[in-house]
This record gives sequence, structure tokens and C-alpha cells, in this order.
Amino acid sequence: MSSSNDSIMLEVKNLSKSFGPVRAIRDLNFQVNRGEVFGFLGPNGAGKTTTMRIVTCFMPATSGTVMVDGMPTLEREMDVRRKIGYLPESTPLYNDMKVDEYLTFIGEIRGLRAAALRSRLDEMYAVCGLTKMTGRLIGKLSKGYRQRVGLAQAMLHNPDLLILDEPTSGLDPNQIVEIRQLIKNLGTRKTVIYCSHILSEVSATCSRILIINEGSIVASGTPDELMSRSGRGNRYLARIRADRPRVEPVLAAIPGVSSAGVKSSADGWHVIEIMTSENADIGERIFKQVVDNGWSLAELRHETASLEDVFTQLTRG
Repeated sequence: MSSSNDSIMLEVKNLSKSFGPVRAIRDLNFQVNRGEVFGFLGPNGAGKTTTMRIVTCFMPATSGTVMVDGMPTLEREMDVRRKIGYLPESTPLYNDMKVDEYLTFIGEIRGLRAAALRSRLDEMYAVCGLTKMTGRLIGKLSKGYRQRVGLAQAMLHNPDLLILDEPTSGLDPNQIVEIRQLIKNLGTRKTVIYCSHILSEVSATCSRILIINEGSIVASGTPDELMSRSGRGNRYLARIRADRPRVEPVLAAIPGVSSAGVKSSADGWHVIEIMTSENADIGERIFKQVVDNGWSLAELRHETASLEDVFTQLTRG
């Protein structure tokens, strides 16, 4: 069954969950489109895991609804489960089984048999870099390879919606690049929800991001949209040799500058932080003032708000 809106894979409406007097999530409303790599962010205790457990039919909501491919999770639980592949943060694996035994077992549970199962296993071995590990005991694998096995079990039944909670945990830099590219490729064919604390990974992988804090949504949009909304704006760091009493007011008077202050000084050189009120590029204006006043300029660096800045601003006030 497809959704009444064929572009939407996941729709969450007025979702809330309480554990006794504690409200874990509060009136969440969001949609995830087909073929989208969707970042789901929040600090520890924000409600990410609770939300994903409701989406994956692990627990019921206190109120609100979740629709997966047009199907309500409460009324169509088994059908919804078939649509979803889930890699939790703590990968549940059987340490006393070999990789091929475990993935065969998972495939059979998912209803795969004979040639169809063998084809999917071979594909997962190749995609997740497990071809040389199929005969190894899971309990003897490194954390990185255990993560790959977990990713393989999540994708084995070819789900339409893939939920990945910290999928690059324990991987080395080369493996992270490979998994990042894999997730991007999956996003062209499937819907991916990517939960992570590694914000650089999210900004490099996801087309849209939702940030929650204390159970409520605090921001959503593309990475560029979120960064442009940051109150930090643009920042320039300049290393200038000049008379300190003059340099701050002169730079602060440049059109577009909201503040200019010396961060540190040594041997006549001052590192000055210059903040802009908008996203205007004022590097040329700064350079002109330095030249006009006969100062020496050793460095001029332009920085924009990062996703980490936005995350901190929204979740710590």
C-alpha cells in the first residue's frame, strides 16, 4: 500500500511519549520524503532513541500517530516492520555465531530463501566489506567489522526505509568515507534516517536535518539553511600589528561589522575577532582599512557558523 502522498515515506503527527511523569518527546511533527537522507540530531536524552523505537514499532506512543509508507504503525505493525531496516547504536549480534551463519539466520527470519537469500548475502558481503570475514566468529571481530555486520543485517531484506543510529561508530577514517558514500548511494534508491552525534558526518551526508532537544523540535532544514540561521553570523580573524587603542574602533566602524575585539596580543601583534551582523563578505573592507592605516597584516581568515555552532546554540541556549 502506498501513501496518499507518494513522495512521503515517514509521517509523524503530534507524537508524544511519557514514562510516568517524565515526558520523553513532546508533540513531534515531521515528514521524511522518499529517496531522502534525513539527519536526526539531538544531545543525549533529547528523545531520538525513543522516537525511533516508536517508528520501528518497538514501543507504542502515548499520543499521536506514525505512518510508514501510508501505513499506521499501530494497525499495520508487521507490514511496517517489513518496510524498515534498523541499525541501533548498540548493535545486537550473536557473538558465538559466524558472520555467514548469523546473516543467513537473519535472512531466513526476514523470509528470504534459497537463491534469493544467497544473492542478497553476496551483495551485502560486497557492499559492507565482509567478503573475507564470512567464516569468522562475530565475537572475534573488531568493533568496526561488527558495525559492518550490523549494517548488513539492517539492509539484508532490501527495506524501503533504513534507520541508522551512529552507523560509523568504531570505524577507521577510510571505513567512514566508504560508509558515508554507501549511505549517499542508498539515498538515491531508499529513504535513510541517519541519527548521529558526529555533526560533520551528518552535514556531509544528509540533505535535510531535524534537531530535537528535551523532546521537542528546535530546528529543521538543509545544513546550509541551519547554518545561515545561526546568530553567530560570519566571523573574521585578523592578525594585525597596530596601535591597540586605535585598531578596535577603526575596524568596528567598517560597514557591516557588529563588533571588533582583541582576543590576544603578543610582540605588538593583535589577533582580532571581527563579527558581522549579516552574511556580507567584508574581507576586502577589512584589508582596505589595514592598508589605509599603514598597519601590517599577517593573517585574515573568514569563518562561517558550522553545524556544531548551530547545534550548540540550539541545545544549550
